[in-house]
Amino acid sequence: MPHDGSARARVAQPRATGAGPGATGTPPRMPEAAASVRVLAFTGAALAAVYAPGTAGELRLVDVTGSAGASCALPERLSLSGDSPAAHVVRTGRPLWLNHAALAAFPEGGPAPSAQASLGALPLRRGSAPLGCLVVVGEGADGFDPEQQRFLERYADAVTGLLPAGTGGGQAAAPLLCPALRTLRAGSFALVPDTGLIEADRALLELVGIAPDDFDGKADTLLAHALPEDMHALLSVLEPNPRVVGGRRLEFRVRRAGGGTRWLSLHCRAVAGTGGRPEQVLGVVTATPVLPRSTDDVSRIQWLTVALDDATTVTDVGRVVVTALREPLAADRVALAELRDDRLQVAVLDPPDPAAWPPAWRTDRRPEGPDAPVGDLPTLRTALRDGRMELWPAGTAVEPGLAGVGPGGLAVLPLPAKGRTAGLCLIGWDRPHEFAAEERSLLTATAALVGQALTRAHAHDAEQELATMLQRSLLPRRLPDLSGATAVARYLPARRGLQVGGDWYDAIALAEDRVALVIGDVQGHSVGAATIMGQMRTAVRAYAVEGHPPDVVVAHANRLLVGMETDLFATCCYAELDLEEGTALFVRAGHLAPLVRHPDGGTEEVPVEGALPLGISAEADFPMTAVALAPGALLALVTDGLVEAADLPVDEGMRRLRTALAAADPSDPGRVADQLLGAAGRREDDVALLLLRYDGMTTRPIRAGWTVWRLPDAVMHARRFTARTLRRWHVEDAADAVLLVVSELVTNALVYTQGAVHVDLTLRGDRVRVSVSDASPRAPAKPVIDDWEATGGRGLLLVEAMSESFGSVPVASGKQVWSEIAVPRREPPPADPGPRTDQGDLP
Repeated sequence: MPHDGSARARVAQPRATGAGPGATGTPPRMPEAAASVRVLAFTGAALAAVYAPGTAGELRLVDVTGSAGASCALPERLSLSGDSPAAHVVRTGRPLWLNHAALAAFPEGGPAPSAQASLGALPLRRGSAPLGCLVVVGEGADGFDPEQQRFLERYADAVTGLLPAGTGGGQAAAPLLCPALRTLRAGSFALVPDTGLIEADRALLELVGIAPDDFDGKADTLLAHALPEDMHALLSVLEPNPRVVGGRRLEFRVRRAGGGTRWLSLHCRAVAGTGGRPEQVLGVVTATPVLPRSTDDVSRIQWLTVALDDATTVTDVGRVVVTALREPLAADRVALAELRDDRLQVAVLDPPDPAAWPPAWRTDRRPEGPDAPVGDLPTLRTALRDGRMELWPAGTAVEPGLAGVGPGGLAVLPLPAKGRTAGLCLIGWDRPHEFAAEERSLLTATAALVGQALTRAHAHDAEQELATMLQRSLLPRRLPDLSGATAVARYLPARRGLQVGGDWYDAIALAEDRVALVIGDVQGHSVGAATIMGQMRTAVRAYAVEGHPPDVVVAHANRLLVGMETDLFATCCYAELDLEEGTALFVRAGHLAPLVRHPDGGTEEVPVEGALPLGISAEADFPMTAVALAPGALLALVTDGLVEAADLPVDEGMRRLRTALAAADPSDPGRVADQLLGAAGRREDDVALLLLRYDGMTTRPIRAGWTVWRLPDAVMHARRFTARTLRRWHVEDAADAVLLVVSELVTNALVYTQGAVHVDLTLRGDRVRVSVSDASPRAPAKPVIDDWEATGGRGLLLVEAMSESFGSVPVASGKQVWSEIAVPRREPPPADPGPRTDQGDLP
């Protein structure tokens, strides 16, 4: 919770308006950086900084904001193994809160020793992966109080949400600290009492419910949204007198656009001018108030009802409970746990420091909660059985699993919801606590509200988890490793509604030197769209693996979707890349054009001819467009969720994406993907992104081909062609094995299939690949019985024994049986002018 504490940070001053009380015109705008400085000042922080892991075992400063002087400046680089607070927090994953005296134990990574400053360092982690550290410097020597610490912990969570998972090298995708502060919905203002003009930032206007373009810069406009019964307190802020110069705090309510009210908390400080008269009032307003203990129970329950209505996840419910109970009741500990199969699953512990809790409750050791069923905890079992609140005064003997939670008093609140118990809330005090009658009433009413909210939040979390699992199961787990190229992909669900959508991507390795890329979007944002998406991705992959050209793959997928008789259509962009030649064939069915970043840094939309989306007409044509790629080119395929929103036209979004792609460093495609997604904070739709950097193949294969004639001596001709080719390639040492494989595969094709038979030989590095294609789709079968009386089938066993690897793949015209044989290399073969195919010439 922001408040002024002991902070003495400098704050940006409002611009002089020279206007009187009746002034009109454009209201003053508060720069985002100045607003951030003002909010941080009320948290006791004069400076905030983010460190992220870089190369060579160091932490690098990636973002900083605040108004601290040079004495509080932080170093640009820190050793990850050093003694700085930031390095210690990244290594341990636990926060540090250091006053000026404690800061002396860390000689590195802090403000200058001469500065009377304190410091807080909070880990930035996603799961078990460390992403960096948030460091806040306070100009006060006494450190941050618990209320300030809780706000800064929420601030660290917000920064973590914006920090890309692939952050490395000490670089962040975009500014972090100011955008993260916006997500906390903390607004700031600077009021000039003499004129009634107020400089308010965008966050404050959003909290009150005023569109920035509709704000005229007058304090009366803000006051008009407050409830009449709270107006008197707000007027005391608008018209301060010399006796109230200093800090003030109050709570008030504003009308919400959709009906009802919202509680806001205001912290302000009057700044005296010449003659001691208040010249300015600087303040912070937040939508996460901590109600003072003097607030009446009716107001508290009203606020709790509104706050729980806004809580969508179990974690959100836990934070509201902590806000509503811990400080107003002067409690030392609050725990919220769900009841799952006779065991407790901890949702929130406050304070979060594991050392403040008994071992059984420490989430760093056992994240799901106490290592014992509820039946082994008599205190909790009794409360759950009776469904009533249990209050245990100081000195009450409790079981070891609860010892230390509340030595001065313990309140156990079962949380009823829809005829069952949804969970438990534990409130503990260290010093002896007297349970007043009004507290009992408050806790009883709180338990009923929290139980219902916990049930709703659990259903929401389960729904989102199911949606996430469904989406992950429909998208590829990993992309293939490619020779001469690197492919990466990213997917982000929408932030509204069910987090499952119709965007998909895939990278399909067709051969060692060919890959197909596809990205698509099924109309809508629902489970139905996701189901169609999964079917389309599977179909496109199946058609591609069969060896069809791009236009045929897309045409088959289109006819499949039309035949499903669904009301949904889909767009897609399909590309088949020849990694040896550096060419690509594109087909675009109603989708955004792909982007390419050339080696010189220039970007453009690939001019791919468009066609109808899939599912519109079974007779639609899908023309192909050929494009040449130079080594070092970066190809980007995206869905419209990245470049289009209600306030962002698609043309402007594509222009911004091209600009970001041109500024990116293509040496790390994964980091490029994270940077391109950095500005996708609006996310009204899900987002898919597929990148491929084409490097060119370091080892170009040598090829030769032979069409087998169906003559009695066809196998002899195939063997002679193979022997001649191996001599030309200077790999005669492998001739025996290769000739045996060619003989067996060609014989099988001639005996068991009809139509054309073709032999392809490929030399790449130390491997010769033999491929025999025929017109039958049936894979060759190994013998079921292998003994002396068997009449056939031993050829495949010989091929498998002689090969390093062996297999069969379907192709558009039938199948291809292949074998790879390792060959010793004595000297490099002469460079061929290019791939060569021999067709029917006699040896």
